[in-house]
Amino acid sequence: ASKAFSFTRQILVEESLKGWKEVEYEVVRDKYDNCITVCNMENFDPLGIHTGESIVVAPSQTLTNTEYHNLRELSIKVIRHIRIIGECNIQYALDPYSEDYRVIEVNARLSRSSALASKATGYPLAFIAAKLALGFGLHELKNSVTKTTTACFEPALDYIVCKIPRWDLNKFIGVSNLIGSSMKSVGEVMSIGRTFEEAIQKGLRMIGQGMHGF
Repeated sequence: ASKAFSFTRQILVEESLKGWKEVEYEVVRDKYDNCITVCNMENFDPLGIHTGESIVVAPSQTLTNTEYHNLRELSIKVIRHIRIIGECNIQYALDPYSEDYRVIEVNARLSRSSALASKATGYPLAFIAAKLALGFGLHELKNSVTKTTTACFEPALDYIVCKIPRWDLNKFIGVSNLIGSSMKSVGEVMSIGRTFEEAIQKGLRMIGQGMHGF
């Protein structure tokens, strides 16, 4: 403490969000102010574990209907307030014992989460975001994957997608094998199943680290 106070006499007190859920939404908006949510995802691990270190499930499995729609509506309000045209990733901390939440990140760009959402839903986020930046509207764009629906069609999943990270810590000297707020994974797999159990079992087998499920 004395060493810390030698640099500054200020004290920063922050609310602890330990144990809160981490939930993500991928949202797109065009110049006409049309917005849709492409995908919502839930981290298997609580807040404090880097998204790249955590198993991620889409769509979210533990949110109530009220929680899901409240965060969805908030995501659309955020992207409209910031006036983003294109794709946006919004991350929330959600109290598992109430409907209290915090916005922890707003990424107005494509990210690893965007790539996962695009593969999980079949919605070509990078293509659509580029077209929106050029001035097209969502209603003017065809989904290049389905070839039939327009980009203003919100994907609805009747299956479960799991993203599981892969580590290779033997390549690094003195690196802790505990996951945390820094990313140490070197890759990931994505699995699809009709149930969460099926999807995660497939993912664990595909990860190539000697696991055959549980």
